[in-house]
Amino acid sequence: MKTMVVGASKGLGRALIDGLGEHGDTLIGVSRTRPKNLTHNAGVVVHWVEADLCEPAQAAQIIEQAVVDGGLDTLIYNLGIWEEFAFDPAYNFLADNDDQVEAIVRCNITSTIVLIKRLLPVLLRSANPRIILTGSTSGLPQSGRSEVTFGASKFALRGIADALREGYRQQRLGVTCLNLGYLNTEDPMSTPRGLAEQRGQGNSIPVHDVVQIVRMALSLSSASFVKELTLPAIFDERF
Repeated sequence: MKTMVVGASKGLGRALIDGLGEHGDTLIGVSRTRPKNLTHNAGVVVHWVEADLCEPAQAAQIIEQAVVDGGLDTLIYNLGIWEEFAFDPAYNFLADNDDQVEAIVRCNITSTIVLIKRLLPVLLRSANPRIILTGSTSGLPQSGRSEVTFGASKFALRGIADALREGYRQQRLGVTCLNLGYLNTEDPMSTPRGLAEQRGQGNSIPVHDVVQIVRMALSLSSASFVKELTLPAIFDERF
């Protein structure tokens, strides 16, 4: 299986590179720069593509050229940015800088659509094509969050997923949207999960759990797919 992880240099993306794949699989990481000290499962081949998704058209072309000949089975779009004071009591929509609003839309929505458009012909050559979009509980109705631009961008991901499913159902394209709650990205996959789950005292999710969910979704046959999955922290009172 050949899997691409966009936004793979740190946090959840890095955890996906560290934790996905079996012997003989290929992982393709995408970020502005290649991180140092990469680790991965034994027998997994890792390639890296340096591209800045803040420049959607240019980045999409670079990424497409990296996989057009070798093929691709799964695209995991994990990239996303948010407001300067997002998830902070100091957040104030009226104080958001216009340039910042445009950057969030460009990175979280425009880049997603442009890249999928460029990679879809390559993905559809696979016998089991999959797209996984890293969404957020902020993109759910009555999410309890007030970040306007970030929330709108995560709502948009669910719309992108719905439209792709309908447009390419006959080609067996499975599109999954993961609505994730607050993540513990301080503890990498090398940290034992038992320790990672203690950080935040039940208010944040170890990246280990998200990697496990993605493994499950990618293990399914071409006859089914995970449509949408919501993963909140156990003490997240919004859910």
